[in-house]
Amino acid sequence: MSARTKARKRALDLLYSADMRQVPVEQMLVVEAEKAASEPERAASWLYAREIIDGIVDHRAEIDELIETHSHGWTLERMPAVDRAILRIGVWEIIHNDAVPDPVAISEAVEAATVLSTDDSAGFVNGLLAAISHSKA
Repeated sequence: MSARTKARKRALDLLYSADMRQVPVEQMLVVEAEKAASEPERAASWLYAREIIDGIVDHRAEIDELIETHSHGWTLERMPAVDRAILRIGVWEIIHNDAVPDPVAISEAVEAATVLSTDDSAGFVNGLLAAISHSKA
């Protein structure tokens, strides 16, 4: 597993945990930063995970609006929490991280949805992120 894939997983874990506990993700970020400081072997994945989380926090309203606009009848509240986290990461990478090609961001999100969410989630995530990718061009 690549360092970026591990970082996406860490970011996903943080977003999901904050959502389920109904606490600000920034609060979870403080705890995770302390853990990362004591585990130097995880430094490579932590840096990108932090970049993802910071980017989502900075652009949350825009990211959520794009998700709702392209989800055709699904509000964020109706989506499984893990799907919300996966989509937020994917949208941030597509819109705000030029270092990650859109197909890679979409593929990573679909893989996460396949492994971690419902049977229908991978197709939903794929379609939604592809639509967002196409709309930015």
